[in-house]
Amino acid sequence: MKVLVVFGTRPEAIKMCPLIIQMKKTQKIECCVCLTGQHREMLQQVMDIFRLQTQYNLDIMKTNQTLSMITISIIERIENIIEFENPDLVLVHGDTSTSFAASLAAFYQSVPVGHVESGLRTYNLKSPFPEEFNRQAVDLISELYFAPTESARQNLLREGKDASKIFVTGNTVIDVFPFTIKSDYQNDLLKWAEGSRMILLTTHRRENIGEPMEHIFHAVKNIIEDFPDVKVIYPIHKNPKVRKIANEIFQNVERIQITEPFDVVAFHNVMSQSYLILTDSGGVQEEAPSLGKPVLVLRNTTERPEGIAAGTSKLTGISETDIYQQIRKLLIDKNAYERMSSAVNPYGDGHASERITEIILQYLLDKEVENAEGVNCPSNI
Repeated sequence: MKVLVVFGTRPEAIKMCPLIIQMKKTQKIECCVCLTGQHREMLQQVMDIFRLQTQYNLDIMKTNQTLSMITISIIERIENIIEFENPDLVLVHGDTSTSFAASLAAFYQSVPVGHVESGLRTYNLKSPFPEEFNRQAVDLISELYFAPTESARQNLLREGKDASKIFVTGNTVIDVFPFTIKSDYQNDLLKWAEGSRMILLTTHRRENIGEPMEHIFHAVKNIIEDFPDVKVIYPIHKNPKVRKIANEIFQNVERIQITEPFDVVAFHNVMSQSYLILTDSGGVQEEAPSLGKPVLVLRNTTERPEGIAAGTSKLTGISETDIYQQIRKLLIDKNAYERMSSAVNPYGDGHASERITEIILQYLLDKEVENAEGVNCPSNI
């Protein structure tokens, strides 16, 4: 029984590696891993940390590549891999262009698709872009839906998906912490931030690049000026447009440290030692509550409303004034801070990979029985 696991970005790798490890433990599933290379060095960092080998790397990354180029490259290169490996299931994650293109290629070859982290929705195709389209498109052609929450399951049911194929599993990102969090972890940036209320900032969304990102950075800069005990660590995205805006606004601001992207171990440990997190990332909204860290989501919409409902996160919008006021509130209002930091994480209990593996194994065993019965059934001709 063979599963072809396809992913191409650092966030996908973080969430899929514990699942790959769990599937390999069964010794009943042959797990073939294909990277597309939508991210390059950041992706390999994660694979090295989890000590996982890959069978294929499409290495599609090119300078100034467009979404169309990414999609075409993946479909063209993965077609032969699917044909050669002949998997019983292609497993993809979330909402990346890699997931969309790999799913489409599998669909064209009549190979079932399993979608990890399915059912997330904003129902606004421009927010986030192109992720909202990608996840809806993958769910159109999936055979198995691994919904992280009941809310995601309800989205799929409203869209008419087969209830027998939808499984609420929790989010695999919570499964990662036993591999990454270290009680004695230290690095130079954490030493630099000692004695301060350290804010971890991440921002990279395409829809935020430009004026919205300028608003975000100006709000953070104003917070630094108004709160002397606050320092900011910003692991900056590789996108040169993001770097240009950050360097223009944050230059010569002593209590903001811009650093290269962390590997997953460093990121999770910096997160665990932070006071507050500002992000437009989806994964961070899921991770931070398990560490008791309030999250301000630097977006107008989120496909993860469970965190908003539970009180672990809040949407700030993208105006400079609104972002500033939301950060300020958590810095001056201890009760508001404690309510968010003590809220229960709605995204899982750390056993999602086990549940997904059990479901996949049962699905493949059932398929084997069906195929055997089909072969042994006498012909009516």
